[in-house]
Amino acid sequence: MAGPQHFRIVVVGAGFGGLGTAIRLKQRGYDDFVVLDRGTDVGGTWRDNTYPGCSCDVPSHLYSYSFGLNPNWSRSFSPQAEIWDYLRRCVAEYGLDRHLRMEHEVTGAAWEGGRWVIDTSRGAYSADVLVVAAGPLCEPSLPKLPGLEAFEGEVFHSARWNHEHDLAGRRVAVVGTGASAIQFVPAIAPDVRQLHLFQRTPPWVMPKADRPLTRAERGLFRAVPAAQRLARSGIYWAREAQGSGFLHPAVMRLGMLTARRHLRKQVPDPAMRAKLTPSYTLGCKRVLLSNNYYPALTRPNVEVVTDAIAEVRADAVVTADGTARTVDTIIFGTGFHVTDPPVAQLVRGRDGRTLAEAWQGSMRAYLGTTVAGFPNLFLLLGPNTGVGHTSVVFMMECQLAYLLSALEHLDRNGVAAIEPTPEAQRAYNSTVDRKMAGTVWMRGGCQSWYLDSTGRNSAIWPGYTWTYRLRTRRFDPSAYQVVSHA
Repeated sequence: MAGPQHFRIVVVGAGFGGLGTAIRLKQRGYDDFVVLDRGTDVGGTWRDNTYPGCSCDVPSHLYSYSFGLNPNWSRSFSPQAEIWDYLRRCVAEYGLDRHLRMEHEVTGAAWEGGRWVIDTSRGAYSADVLVVAAGPLCEPSLPKLPGLEAFEGEVFHSARWNHEHDLAGRRVAVVGTGASAIQFVPAIAPDVRQLHLFQRTPPWVMPKADRPLTRAERGLFRAVPAAQRLARSGIYWAREAQGSGFLHPAVMRLGMLTARRHLRKQVPDPAMRAKLTPSYTLGCKRVLLSNNYYPALTRPNVEVVTDAIAEVRADAVVTADGTARTVDTIIFGTGFHVTDPPVAQLVRGRDGRTLAEAWQGSMRAYLGTTVAGFPNLFLLLGPNTGVGHTSVVFMMECQLAYLLSALEHLDRNGVAAIEPTPEAQRAYNSTVDRKMAGTVWMRGGCQSWYLDSTGRNSAIWPGYTWTYRLRTRRFDPSAYQVVSHA
């Protein structure tokens, strides 16, 4: 019986991270690699999230590869369909098709005999190097509501939108008020008969400076790529300046004035404004951008419910005060498994433990990229690489530069496998935790999905992204140990 098909590098995930890895590998002359993905098409988050109104909250010119600029964005903030099309064009432009293995769901990966053995729904692969680019926003998180299984209507998460279910004239319950909900609620509110928005905590909502990009602008960017790079650079540094508020919470008072003015302008009713005004510092949770969310909540067919959900019945959602609201559709906008990614249960290192077992409830890695005990494993958007003020694509590209530098180190020195030393990993994470302590994410009892089950913020980078770029621009062998094949 033939063994697993072997490649020098196996990449898991065909979203921004996986495709970016593939492009960079080809540009550096690496051709012996394959990209595995469970979906029928590339795109990751932007393939899966097709809910009405879906768009990016990072400016288009920054939410794209620096090595693959797109001069044809239609708006300053791209809609989902354009981002998905952009990624598919990258596949064609860089000749990635032959490296893709779609409908290959990874069911396990283990370090065995000096290489990674990856089991998939369509057979096994092996690799010298494993790159996990599954993405933090890929596995929907659903609350455990009593009685939900008895609900007789339609239930789905925003990331698994049921487009065959016509919402016109429906009585809809929306659970959650995060980044997805503030986009799809305004899109569906005009069509539904009644919309009950169940809000546990109100988000801070800032104005969204979105506009169509003119034909002249697009023409300039096509004719003079340097002009687009200049625009991208300006957006990047403006976003870095905004990062000051997250690192120095007192600065956030200015942003909170803007957010309160935005709320006051769009919601004239004082009682409704009180419901929608957060009690925590701006930035503690994800800052949301929208010009149409608040107006949607003032529609006569929309109700904002702040009482906790006690149970779900066959045709209703019941709150703690005993009120039963009749609904025929429940839509969850409740986010994803960010700090407890399911892929961590599938990857086993040198000692047979999974990443989840090694992490024990709190993700830790060296530079958010490599993990002690897991040779030749590279995580994209791993622990503490998320950002609250700018583009994760920038962070991802920093990690890709580090990955390429590590591969060059292996090739140049004839080394088969490396992993960070436990000491280097501990020291790095101690520094991260120390810097995190003074940020908006950890001040004043802030509670958010950035915090894991231990109360530690294992999702966000506690600094400016340019400092992360400096840390990852070249591989640092002194933080690593060579791993034998035994």
